[in-house]
Amino acid sequence: MQLLTKKTRTVVISITSLIDVVLLLLIFFMLTTSFVEQPGMKLDLPETESNAGESTDELTVTISSESEVYLGTELIELENLKAALIKHKDEDNTSSLVIKADKTTPHGTVVKVMDIAKISGLEKLIIASEKVK
Repeated sequence: MQLLTKKTRTVVISITSLIDVVLLLLIFFMLTTSFVEQPGMKLDLPETESNAGESTDELTVTISSESEVYLGTELIELENLKAALIKHKDEDNTSSLVIKADKTTPHGTVVKVMDIAKISGLEKLIIASEKVK
């Protein structure tokens, strides 16, 4: 008499769908994460109580506390700023400029940059600040 032997089943956990979900979440978070572009310097922006929104896709001039001027992420001399602003204005067809200046930056440097921007034909100047918490 022959006895029936039960076949042992091997347990297989399919993680294909789990991997798909994890990769979709990774792609979602990579696409929705916003990156703030700032040159490699620490700025201590002036504080305000109003909630003024700032657009990060505008042309940006950053002024450090040592009066170093950056156009985007590129260090630029004040003498060359006018030509560079005109070039960017014509290429990007923009009429506004965001000025990010450290709160210890000399006032004269900020005024010079504002004057150069107006002479270059930029109509709207935006002064960046941090909201008081």
